[in-house]
Amino acid sequence: MSTPLIELAGGNKVYGEGELALRVLADVDLVFEESEYIAIIGASGSGKSTLMNILGCLDRPTSGMYRLHDQDVSRHSDDKLSEIRNREIGFVFQSFQLIPQLTILENVEVPLFYAGVPRRQRHEKSLKALETVGLKARVKHQPSQLSGGERQRAAIARSLVNDPLLLLADEPTGNLDSKTGAEILELFDRLH
Repeated sequence: MSTPLIELAGGNKVYGEGELALRVLADVDLVFEESEYIAIIGASGSGKSTLMNILGCLDRPTSGMYRLHDQDVSRHSDDKLSEIRNREIGFVFQSFQLIPQLTILENVEVPLFYAGVPRRQRHEKSLKALETVGLKARVKHQPSQLSGGERQRAAIARSLVNDPLLLLADEPTGNLDSKTGAEILELFDRLH
């Protein structure tokens, strides 16, 4: 039997203390295998983003154990979590999180820069990722020169450029019209 990609056991997240404590996650147990394609849905305020922040090593559970690819990351230092995020996790955010002053190609290169990848290799990998999402002709454009769907595709390319073990998308169609949102979901289907 293979080792799960993600295992959360007894995951709790509490913000604040005493009477002001807000319990967002309560004893969450889940296991995701490699190659699974999973959607987490629920009402606004139900803890979806909090759960994703924990799974993406942006936050830690207040209690419980979180294993990512067979290593307990729930107690790692901030520096170690940062290394894991850069090397093993791709993020796609609702608000794109692109740097306005950079070209789309430079935006996609950012994770590779922080990973210490040489310039030429960064450039080649980023071009390939942009081609994968259909933006090869737009590499010299800045985010403000792209449509919302194109900005989201650029964000997806950036999330894929490090060949992550895990890709997390937090409401990736939330800022898009329904037609463009459907195109982005089709892109995720194709990438999977």
